[in-house]
Amino acid sequence: MSHPYVWSEDLNLQHPRLDAIHQAFIDHLASTYVALGADHATLLERFDAMVAHTVEHFEIEDRWMVATGYPIENCHSSQHRQVLDLLQDIRRKVLENGSGELIGRLLPELVEWFSQHAQGADAALAFHMSSVGYNTEA
Repeated sequence: MSHPYVWSEDLNLQHPRLDAIHQAFIDHLASTYVALGADHATLLERFDAMVAHTVEHFEIEDRWMVATGYPIENCHSSQHRQVLDLLQDIRRKVLENGSGELIGRLLPELVEWFSQHAQGADAALAFHMSSVGYNTEA
């Protein structure tokens, strides 16, 4: 099954480490999308891999915010928590009803959210890290 989830230069923040994390997220979305046509176990495996990546992805960004003194009143971290809560809720419901339909409905919404989040909140974080000279590779 082909998929619409591919890296776009619109998502490129000119921050190599963050861009690599974002590209991996898009790859996980694509892998999950392809698994919509597979058996239930494969779909859950791909979804779980996407969730695990997302947890790590958000933890990295949250650590960068703390390390650089990013304003605590920002909504960036709260968006992360909301998305993770939603992903866990979707997984619970998929297990309860035995259908991956909710994952199929979630993916386009998640892609739309991510595009806005990356171009807004993540772009602001990348700019902040650059302005304070924070090295994410250290």
